[in-house]
Amino acid sequence: MQRHETFLVLGGAGMVGSQIVREVARQLEPRKIVVASLFRGEVREFVHDLRKEFPHVEFVGAWGDVFVRDEFALERRRRLLQSRIDREKLYDDLFGRLDEAYSRSGVAQLVEQHRPDVVVDSINTATAISYQDVQTLSEETHELLKQLQHIVDHQELEALAAFGRNLEQNVSTLILSQSVPQLIRHVQLLHRAMQRAGTRLYLKIGTTGTGGMGLNIPYTHSEDRPSAKLMSKTAVAFAHTGLLFLMARTPNGPLVKELKPAALIGYRNVSYQTIKRRGQPQFRYETLAEPLDGQLVLRGDENRYHRLGKLQMAGVDTGENGFFARGEFEAITHLNQMSFVTPEEIAQQAVLEIRGSNTGYDIIAGIDSSVMTPSYRAGVLRQTALDKLARLEEETQSHSVAVGQLGPPELSKLLYEAHLLKLNYGTLDAVIETPASEIAETAYATILEDDLLRTTITSIGVPILTPDGRQLLRGPRLNIPESIHRELPATAEDYNRWARKGWVDLRPVNFAEWQQRFQRMQRARHAFHTRGTASVTMKTYLPETIEIGSVVAWIFNNEHEGYRIK
Repeated sequence: MQRHETFLVLGGAGMVGSQIVREVARQLEPRKIVVASLFRGEVREFVHDLRKEFPHVEFVGAWGDVFVRDEFALERRRRLLQSRIDREKLYDDLFGRLDEAYSRSGVAQLVEQHRPDVVVDSINTATAISYQDVQTLSEETHELLKQLQHIVDHQELEALAAFGRNLEQNVSTLILSQSVPQLIRHVQLLHRAMQRAGTRLYLKIGTTGTGGMGLNIPYTHSEDRPSAKLMSKTAVAFAHTGLLFLMARTPNGPLVKELKPAALIGYRNVSYQTIKRRGQPQFRYETLAEPLDGQLVLRGDENRYHRLGKLQMAGVDTGENGFFARGEFEAITHLNQMSFVTPEEIAQQAVLEIRGSNTGYDIIAGIDSSVMTPSYRAGVLRQTALDKLARLEEETQSHSVAVGQLGPPELSKLLYEAHLLKLNYGTLDAVIETPASEIAETAYATILEDDLLRTTITSIGVPILTPDGRQLLRGPRLNIPESIHRELPATAEDYNRWARKGWVDLRPVNFAEWQQRFQRMQRARHAFHTRGTASVTMKTYLPETIEIGSVVAWIFNNEHEGYRIK
């Protein structure tokens, strides 16, 4: 481990994160550790202790919610959801353009500011994202929709305006509380930030969601069993692992590892303390007797009950999992129940993984070693299928290029453009030697003459931009641009962007780009006979002729970084 490395520990002041910070400082002695957690007070207190304990390491504190834009980092999500303006901003960050969301992202700014070599993420992401109570929100929204139907049926227009405001807040909050879109966007933002920062390793401390227990788990976070929220937590936890699996297979990013404790993590300390719920102290109240008269009040007026003081109890602080009394802790850690693992053990394994040791606990490595990979048999049969397709294409006088179901639309666009080049020129050399303006006119003439080819392209949602850039040959629908609207305003810049993304572009400038591609293919091909097998890389295009699938695969490999690394 290099002394100059910078570590960023997300959730660094938490129960697991704090032990990881200490183990990293003790064993790896990095130059700097950034401790990032939700609350300012706990970060400042922890960093103060660390500076005395490890004087040779620079400690920096950061605080706030990393799942929202930087502007909202110190705000409570519940307050944000009460504001229509803030809900709209949250919607833009979650469902809007990724580039714009990235520029506002709190976690992206944190990573770009400190440019860590190693990121250790000990935030309980699954809990943070899944415990937004979608179940209750869905039930409340369903009730509101039934009330709306009653209002409409009875034409109670005066009640509609006020009711509409409540419904709008519930529906928008429900949209913003969906777990999967939040998780996907968070992973995308974090991955892009680490790519830009040059982070070499991302280590996630994950969760199974149930402490290693199954669907029969008898514990929840205070809600009734079976718990929809707890099952959502597990679903998100393993969805997160799946996204990390993809991150680990993405080029030019960090190495990715995940440790996933399958037991209760405990404990921070044993003490006699005030019981808190959602950060607020709970109180004892004088008991009132109430008759059972067919109506049961679930949340009564606290002013009717005499407050006796704060509720206090001896118990075990298990960090993010909560504060458990002796009976609860004794039950959950009993033999054949959840049992528990200590934060120190997790921290020790984390440091070993950071050092490069194979602990056997890395979930991503476990999945890598278990998934089925491409086979030799499939490689042999691939050519058999391609040969048969070519025969059928010739027999039926048709064009087997793309139907648009594989996607994205850019794939269909590139395949059809390559097909037009193949039909008219056949080889890379012939395309390179022909003026781009002549290629454009020849391709356009082919499109006009071949009704089957033209109507096939436009019928699958891919329009054709004419060589002068002034007309669009099209069918009833367009795949690009993607929009919920039937019509969109458009500028010349929009047309250029959409043409690059999913339109067959017959303009000379596009064919000039194709010529540049073919020149790069040719340069790589010339080295094939001089350097042996070492010359065959992703930059190598082996055929002399234009094979449309191979050409587009070359483009994905070399221009879009859309290739597999494992």
